[in-house]
Amino acid sequence: MVVFNDETQQFDAALKPYGTSASSPVIKPLNTASWKNDGIQRVNKQLKSEFEEVKKQYENLLQKFQYNDLVYNAKFSFEPNVGEVYHLYYNKKEETFLSIISPEQCNFKHLGSFRLNSDKMWEKVEA
Repeated sequence: MVVFNDETQQFDAALKPYGTSASSPVIKPLNTASWKNDGIQRVNKQLKSEFEEVKKQYENLLQKFQYNDLVYNAKFSFEPNVGEVYHLYYNKKEETFLSIISPEQCNFKHLGSFRLNSDKMWEKVEA
């Protein structure tokens, strides 16, 4: 077949990267569907894993925020010491208060035990 390039005004069949005659091999597009599907599955798995990790970090952060909000909004008339364990209770008026008295020695409803760390953040501990 004759291939004439209108831009260069020349015959350039021999310069083409593909066959230009009827006897040239057939150009078949590669089947990339399996490669794409494999890539999609790998990316989705990786993103799901990262999402679950971020979700877990978010839930832990939210829980820390809720504990700190609960303790800092409780009533107490002393300055807590860093590293000490304190106990959070409900009083008869359904108000929260912080105490050094352990749950075994107190009749109020125990909400949890907390330790104040050096960042002034309360951490829940098992009493």
